[in-house]
Amino acid sequence: MTSLSHIDGLIAPKSVAIIGASDDPTRIGGRPIAAMLRAGYEGRILPVNPKRDTVQGLPCYASVDALPEAPEAALIAVPARLVAQTIEALGRKGCRTATLFSAGFAEMGEAGEAAQRDLVALSQRHGMRLLGPNTLGVYNVDIGYFGTFSSSLDTGHPRPGNIGIASQSGAFGAHLGALARDRGLGASVLITTGNEADITVADAIRWMAESDAIDVICTYMEAINDAPALLAALDVARAAGKPVLMLKSGRSAVGARAAASHTASLTGDAVVADAVLSDHGAIMLTEPETMMDIAYVASKGVRPKQHALGVVTVSGGAGIVISDEAERIGLPMPAMPEPAQARLLEALPYASAVNPLDCTAQALNEPALLEQFTRAALEEGGYGAVLCFFTYVAGSRSMSDVILEAMAPLRAAYPDRIIAFCALGDPQVLHRYDEAGILVFNDPCRAVRALDALLRLGAAQDAPRTVPPIPEPVTLPAQGLDEAEAKRLLAQAGITAAPEQAVQSADAAIAAAEAFGYPVVMKILSPDILHKSDIGAVKLGLGDAQAVRAAHAEVLEAAKDHAPEAKVTGVLVAKQLTGGVECLMGINRDPTFGPVAVFGLGGIFVELLNDVALRACPFDAATAREMILSIRGAAILRGARGTAPADIDALAEMLSKLSLFAAAAGDRLASIDLNPVLAMPEGQGAYALDAVIELNAGEARADGH
Repeated sequence: MTSLSHIDGLIAPKSVAIIGASDDPTRIGGRPIAAMLRAGYEGRILPVNPKRDTVQGLPCYASVDALPEAPEAALIAVPARLVAQTIEALGRKGCRTATLFSAGFAEMGEAGEAAQRDLVALSQRHGMRLLGPNTLGVYNVDIGYFGTFSSSLDTGHPRPGNIGIASQSGAFGAHLGALARDRGLGASVLITTGNEADITVADAIRWMAESDAIDVICTYMEAINDAPALLAALDVARAAGKPVLMLKSGRSAVGARAAASHTASLTGDAVVADAVLSDHGAIMLTEPETMMDIAYVASKGVRPKQHALGVVTVSGGAGIVISDEAERIGLPMPAMPEPAQARLLEALPYASAVNPLDCTAQALNEPALLEQFTRAALEEGGYGAVLCFFTYVAGSRSMSDVILEAMAPLRAAYPDRIIAFCALGDPQVLHRYDEAGILVFNDPCRAVRALDALLRLGAAQDAPRTVPPIPEPVTLPAQGLDEAEAKRLLAQAGITAAPEQAVQSADAAIAAAEAFGYPVVMKILSPDILHKSDIGAVKLGLGDAQAVRAAHAEVLEAAKDHAPEAKVTGVLVAKQLTGGVECLMGINRDPTFGPVAVFGLGGIFVELLNDVALRACPFDAATAREMILSIRGAAILRGARGTAPADIDALAEMLSKLSLFAAAAGDRLASIDLNPVLAMPEGQGAYALDAVIELNAGEARADGH
């Protein structure tokens, strides 16, 4: 039992009524009955059909009112026009959960959406929970319950096991179930949520996270209908040590604001979803084959804490292939300790004992070498997983007994490590390894990718996660801000800019420049001109009063020529800082997840390589530091080719403060661009050299919502 009693009743009912039951096992109202009869469902099946006395050999009842008991669950397979009266009857009878196979609701447009809302209101009056409409239903192999009309059951029933599948799409969810079955994986539970009028995929994930029967959760999603519930469900799964393997489709293009906000152009819906869901522990995937590979590894229940791979191979070429793939995806392959290398070379002088450990084809003549090299990797390498490339050597009947005898004590001695083989051969022979707790793959690169996902999960399981409290709500102005106003607002949150001053005349500009010290930068100030450099309204490297006076006239003229309707509020004079690394950081309000922060290096790293990190707001400085160092170009910040390292701590503080500001600012904050932010050498701080704040329409409020 879980805390979600309605889904307990949906997945493991003691009795089920089928409204619209059919004697034909190929029809929607007949398939569930036929499947449950074949599977030996432990509960009571109560067909309802006014035209029949029996259905598939079972007593049939003319109406819901005629049922001899209140069913714990109901399957509704009647036309859409009859659904409301069916729910009313079930509610009066005392049924608490119903699965609506019926279509013709929200997927049909506004009228269907209204009818669907009415169904939910009706069911709520009776304390009933609904799955669907337009759902393929559920199954629970462990009790033989098949509340589904999926034709995938015609090709074989799913296998019992500790994998659960939650899917918004019925057909694709059933496809995943069939893939698992054909792969030899046990996926006992499938929940497909259809239109999600009531029960959502987040509820399904939460139920699986709490279920004692499920250890691995596979999910397919097209839309996120309840983001807080989904993130909470992922957090429960992570706390329980249950991986959630998520395939999310509908990877939409960037929003319409991308042209106005640089940050928005880097934070498309799919990119944000991947970042936020990953941050809550989901393993984001793009195709089912990898999902099944990872589910296979995860279903064994081994969760190593070390994100590192050791490789034992009889082929030098295979070792290179594995090493290349590991490097490509960021799976570390540390070298063996030197004393261990020396001992292995004593046993086989022409071996490679670094990592990969190549025991060569000599292992065919001396099978003890396989055991010796693998034991060394486990005992002394400290790897979370050891992948053994034994190819057809392990697949031969003559060698399998020897290899199993060698590996059995290793499997027993290191229950917290993964041992995997890359092997080809007789499926019955290979299955013996699987039964002994040794994973079997036929493709070394697929093995590396699946192992990496589980090793990352295990390494992150105990990592501390802190979310700072959101500060007092920020009052945003009623109108748009120019750059100087934006920086003043951000300064209240602790975000530092270069020394600067807004001026209204050339003389005031010269006075400010001489106070700061040359060289200086000058820019037009206008809440209506976001990309000032594009129209020639930014002047750099101004070294004397004459240059400042000329620049003042030029930026005003540029604004007049290129944006004659823009409101000009003055000219900004700023000290020109040099000697640091240019970065970008910003905020974009995602319609699903709220404010999301983005960080990247400036210049081509953002424009061409899209090398950025994203995180939902708010977060602390430690998290910001991890985010900054996760980008591919982080070596530049650390100090590359003899350059001084940048002040990463100052960057992290600024990024964290920006995230707190965004969380406190509420829905009117559309985006923030700080581009560039100049990260000075270590210990010298970080400065926002430009700032753009975009606001959504609406009243200025101080409630942060």
